[in-house]
Amino acid sequence: MTMAVGYLMHDVWNIAAIGLGLLLSALAAGHAVLNKRDSRAAIAWVGFIWFVPVVGALLYFIFGVNRIRHTAALLRRNLERYRAQATQPECLPEELPRHLPDHGAHLQMLARVVGGVVERPLLPGNRIDPLLNGDEAYPAMLEAIQHARRSVSLVTYIFDRDDVGMAFVRALGEAGRRGVEVRVLIDGTGTRYSWPSILRALQGEGVKHARFLPPFTMGHLMSMNMRTHRKILVADGQVGFTGGMNIRAAHSLQRRPRRPVQDIHFKVTGPVVTQLQEVFTDDWLFTTGEALRGDAWFPETENAGPVLARGVTDGPDEHFEKFLWTLLGALSIARHSVQIMTPYFLPDPAVISALNLASMRGVRVDILLPSRIDWPFVLWASRAMWPQVLQHGCRIWLSPPPFDHSKLMLVDGCWVLLGSANWDARSLRLNFEFNLECYNAELAQRLDQWFETKRIVARPVTLEEIDGRSLPSRLRDGIARLLTPYL
Repeated sequence: MTMAVGYLMHDVWNIAAIGLGLLLSALAAGHAVLNKRDSRAAIAWVGFIWFVPVVGALLYFIFGVNRIRHTAALLRRNLERYRAQATQPECLPEELPRHLPDHGAHLQMLARVVGGVVERPLLPGNRIDPLLNGDEAYPAMLEAIQHARRSVSLVTYIFDRDDVGMAFVRALGEAGRRGVEVRVLIDGTGTRYSWPSILRALQGEGVKHARFLPPFTMGHLMSMNMRTHRKILVADGQVGFTGGMNIRAAHSLQRRPRRPVQDIHFKVTGPVVTQLQEVFTDDWLFTTGEALRGDAWFPETENAGPVLARGVTDGPDEHFEKFLWTLLGALSIARHSVQIMTPYFLPDPAVISALNLASMRGVRVDILLPSRIDWPFVLWASRAMWPQVLQHGCRIWLSPPPFDHSKLMLVDGCWVLLGSANWDARSLRLNFEFNLECYNAELAQRLDQWFETKRIVARPVTLEEIDGRSLPSRLRDGIARLLTPYL
């Protein structure tokens, strides 16, 4: 009798285990079918789940579910997005040809696409001034802080405690003592690039500051990969700065830093500065719970120049893949030329296809990359992807040292995309980024000339050169490419 009961219990446990395995497999497979947008990924996961019972389902729930986007949506789901009352009428897409030469009139289609993607107005009356390296950018930014009378907002990824960082801390502290409302937001990971961190210096100057999603804390383990990569400074709601430049002495080449980094930043004046401020106030509200409103932060803005501009906000929350869609829209509409500068070139398959199709349509596609970067394995992974664009006519150029951190895209001599985002998985899917799209032939020509000065001294990459590498080099680069989603 006891033995019979034992056999019965054993059978019950076996049936329960089989039932649980079937249930887990069904749930995991159903989730993959409903949520995986790439059919190949969905098929691969469903097959793995059913061919490796229980283990396949568990691995899917651990690695296959996109918790980054889900976590971002949950974190920011109740965020009150603030949009200041417009003081200037927007430029509608059909009005764009009046502002551009004949060879750029077709870009009204791009304005329509980006407007539908980012849901922000395209604003006339702006001026965009390029600032090369920290030698031009930092003095202009410090001057804006020193002249501020009502408010200063600053968000950055890296804020080093070096000579440059301390100059900013002192300027921000002095502004606060003048009665200026000062807010500084630094990425939680970005504070760790120097030791001691800049936080204690800001505290000593009485500057109100916060860390965006501090990593390695129990409350933020699921969001440790979500970093704010934005670089925005706004003074009195009237003068803005944005681009790809962090606050660190390495960008000031005249100081002859040990590891110099070239970069380009931009001074922005005009109505679009309000959109820079909106992005900062949303992030500050999310991080601290403090709502920044009123004329001190959002005064009326005046026309400052001929540039049409619009902010392109991107992140793993509801702004997911808006930068990617903007890139794809620009590449699909380009007719004559596309010029790209980025320090990290790890495009996803959709971007690679768009680049190749543009080249095959007769568009001249030039991609300018640094020959040396701060993360060698990222360069290896990037190099493994170069043949995919070279074989269809895109041209890749490698600029000589020092490392060039510049980010820029020019289309048809009339459209400019500038800002913080790289052409890699982190910027396309994980980081919170901010870019500006600008329509203006004069600005595009000025940046085209700067691009050409870089390209002339750069070295062209050929398909024969890449294919002729040694087997160990190709294997190393190919293995690094497998890590692209994490780089």
